[in-house]
Amino acid sequence: MLTSSNLKEFSFKELKMATGNFCPDAWLGDGDSCKVYEGWMDEKTLAPSKSGEGMLVAIKEYPKREQHFELWQSEVNILGRHYHPNLIGLLGYCWDEEKLLLVYEYMPKRGGCVVEPLSWVIRLKIAIGAARGLAFLHTLEKKVICRDFNTYSILLDENYNAKLSNVSLAKLGPSSEEAPVSTAIVGTIGYIAPECITTGDLYVKSDVYSFGVVLLELLTGLRVTDPEHPCGEQNLVDWLKSILSQETKLKTIMDAQIEGQYSSEAALQAVQLSMRCLKLDPRSRPSMKEVIEVLKEIEALASHLHEEVK
Repeated sequence: MLTSSNLKEFSFKELKMATGNFCPDAWLGDGDSCKVYEGWMDEKTLAPSKSGEGMLVAIKEYPKREQHFELWQSEVNILGRHYHPNLIGLLGYCWDEEKLLLVYEYMPKRGGCVVEPLSWVIRLKIAIGAARGLAFLHTLEKKVICRDFNTYSILLDENYNAKLSNVSLAKLGPSSEEAPVSTAIVGTIGYIAPECITTGDLYVKSDVYSFGVVLLELLTGLRVTDPEHPCGEQNLVDWLKSILSQETKLKTIMDAQIEGQYSSEAALQAVQLSMRCLKLDPRSRPSMKEVIEVLKEIEALASHLHEEVK
């Protein structure tokens, strides 16, 4: 395991104090096999403080079992070794006899849980931030494949700056984007690239497929699997591909809540980018660097439209 002076090693007692003994009021939600609490700490020393004093942090608690140790260790090694403005900041960890815990910077919004309708500009901002986080992981000397990128793994600050969280299932990739590594089928249903399911092969561009699904959700305002949306029980990706094979207007694809906020050119580019990411052959998908370039072009169109409206 990585040992880094940048990470603080907390005692379980300190984290109990920071969360008020993990009281129900401090509970933020459940992740995969873990619970997440808010805690309060001194901004400079990271010493536990009383509720409402100092700064908020997020504390993830894993049961201490062999399979959870690997998840916990993966986050310590990746987030403890690398910093990027679009990756969640890891402040420290706790390796207790009974519990495994991680302490992160606090992010008030979670991508998949945002209730209010988001504007077209904000959706682009989230997509670009998430894309930059993935691109950073993919271009490290030892490439990191996220393996479980989805809407819920995107955390947002008050200004909707996106940061990737949950790299517990990440895997080191090959030196080449075109080469696969073998893997078990893991991830969130609807976001897993088809090659991972059919052959067990994992590519750097398997993450690109997952990004394409998230981008599609941002464009349509629909979940990838949701019995209440127009495709019923059909997967959102399959639904989009089926309607694009017919003569259809972009208006039928784009979320009605952002109508009038984008040009037809921007919408077309965004949908086409999503479909490129969702190509069945991983080699046909763009790199995340290319994805960012296209998203920045779309963002420029949005800025131009805003100026025209003014």
